[in-house]
Amino acid sequence: MIDTLRNYFLTIRPSAMGLTVVLIGLIVVFFVKYQKEMAPRMGTLEWIRNYDRPRFTLDGRRHPLERKDFLPLLILTAAYAVVAFTNLGSAEAPQSFFSFTEEKDVVELDLGQKQTITSVMYYTGLYPGDYDLFFSSNGSNWIRLRDDTAMEGEDAAMPQSYADLFKWQYAKSDRQSFEARYIRIAARNLPMELGELALYGSDGKLIDVTGVDSVLLDEQGTIPEEPSWFNSMYFDEIYHGRAAYENLNNIYPYEITHPPLGKLIIALGVEIFGMTPFGYRFMGTFFGVLMLLPLYLLLKSMFGRTRAALCGTALFAFEFMHFTQTRIATIDTYAVFFILASTLFMWRWISAPYAWKLKQTWKDLALSGLFFGLGCACKWTVVYCGMGLAFLWLLRLVAKYSERGMAGFGKEVAGIVGLSVLFFVAVPVVIYCLSYIPYGRALGIPLPQMLGRKDYYKMIWDNQVYMFEYHRGVDQSHPYSSRWWQWLFDTRPILYYLHYGAESKSALGCFNSPLVSWAGLTALFAMIPAFWKRRNPAAILIWIGYLSQFLPWVVITRTTFAYHYFGATLFLVMAITFVFAELIERRPRNDRLVYGFTALELVLFGLFYPVLTGVEASTEFCLSFLKWLPGWPWG
Repeated sequence: MIDTLRNYFLTIRPSAMGLTVVLIGLIVVFFVKYQKEMAPRMGTLEWIRNYDRPRFTLDGRRHPLERKDFLPLLILTAAYAVVAFTNLGSAEAPQSFFSFTEEKDVVELDLGQKQTITSVMYYTGLYPGDYDLFFSSNGSNWIRLRDDTAMEGEDAAMPQSYADLFKWQYAKSDRQSFEARYIRIAARNLPMELGELALYGSDGKLIDVTGVDSVLLDEQGTIPEEPSWFNSMYFDEIYHGRAAYENLNNIYPYEITHPPLGKLIIALGVEIFGMTPFGYRFMGTFFGVLMLLPLYLLLKSMFGRTRAALCGTALFAFEFMHFTQTRIATIDTYAVFFILASTLFMWRWISAPYAWKLKQTWKDLALSGLFFGLGCACKWTVVYCGMGLAFLWLLRLVAKYSERGMAGFGKEVAGIVGLSVLFFVAVPVVIYCLSYIPYGRALGIPLPQMLGRKDYYKMIWDNQVYMFEYHRGVDQSHPYSSRWWQWLFDTRPILYYLHYGAESKSALGCFNSPLVSWAGLTALFAMIPAFWKRRNPAAILIWIGYLSQFLPWVVITRTTFAYHYFGATLFLVMAITFVFAELIERRPRNDRLVYGFTALELVLFGLFYPVLTGVEASTEFCLSFLKWLPGWPWG
């Protein structure tokens, strides 16, 4: 403990330390004010009846959307969409690739005249391997460029490893410059794809290759100033974005450690906008925007307060992890979206009036099951949500029949159980199996007969076994891995991208907003006495949702990262909104406190914007204002 404190004071600048202290102080003041506001007023009837607890009921506890909700929700969603899609990624990237095969494993380019070339940048395509780069002045005598920092056999000038696909890279050379009219590229591994070459002259500018007939020089307008996250894949995009491309091109995907649906959704963006950073990031960002709608509906349904629902939705919109994680082409966004949608409709089902018959409520049950199934087909972590949904399902039955008696119990429960098996077991299984159709097509199984063939279902089953064994064996150390106890206090973000300039840096990290992280955890515990005193069933949903997304990671032993806390972050925001709603219900003037809290989140978002987006910022600014804790890696 002493060493930890010493490390903190030695590595954190006073300015950053001051910001941390101020934020913690404001959180303390907020919750002290909350407790004071919610305390019974002495001498009132409320004070006299302090120990008379209200009856717990789910009967009709949901609140409808009102006309006044639409405009603020529309404005918030539009504002967030503008922020989220701004600077998302380049909308330009090479779309035509030269395929190196057994029949053609070498390509030669004639530049028309001798050129002085000082550097070569290239855009990688599908399949890992290495290219040898040769140059010649006369087309007869060839010289091979080498990576003089590598061992013999690994000295290819143009490596294309599995982690460097669909990226701009500089060729490695043992020469400062070379004279060439002819360039030859030979693939060491087959098959391989190469997208584009950028040749730079002695003046540091691109050499004019107009008139050279080659697919490797036909999209010079896509060449960026330098490689970066903006124009190339980063982090797990090399798996999930690549899988989207493979699915579109009827290629059995390299990444099969997660179910297919999330990558198929990514593929929609690629189909619309091309295989560009904007294209493979589009659907995630779109779902990040879309996520605000079910969250608002859920918060309004639970609390009935437009101001509380709006501020809670704004908190989540500009929550750091939500913003960063939905702007990268990975599958976590879709899992969290479907968790949220499934939770919304489960709440609507459990909080419907007890007098309603099953024919009036089955649609909510069906939609909850549908979204649960879609989520499971994106990522297995959605199964954890299913445990929480099952608890809420049971709570509805126990609460209803303990209050209304057992009249009609058998017939109605039989119907509910039957529909639940259909919606939460059969439908998800069907969705899950259908999501593997692109895998079957890539293996050459004809689509009309695919769903009736045993080898199709054996392929699905084998993939489940592979996924289980893979995730059980992920125990390699990683410089930015973290464990569940670090997520609670936001102490170890994951760094997705880092590039140093002379006096600046471009960093892109995934972590929670410290306000949502620390205040959300406080709000979870503040809900316990609030529920005991006022019996608001929303507290149960929030706690069950949070625990279902958090507790499994306590016992999971595989290597984990901060983004695994993304689903739990949803319920931290709901916990804070619970406090918002109670404050406003207690005294309408408390909305100023709620607005102030929400505004503080927007201020923090603006402050940390550089490390949420990769925008270049001065090194001094990052050290002085953004490195609040020793484990935050942009210092």
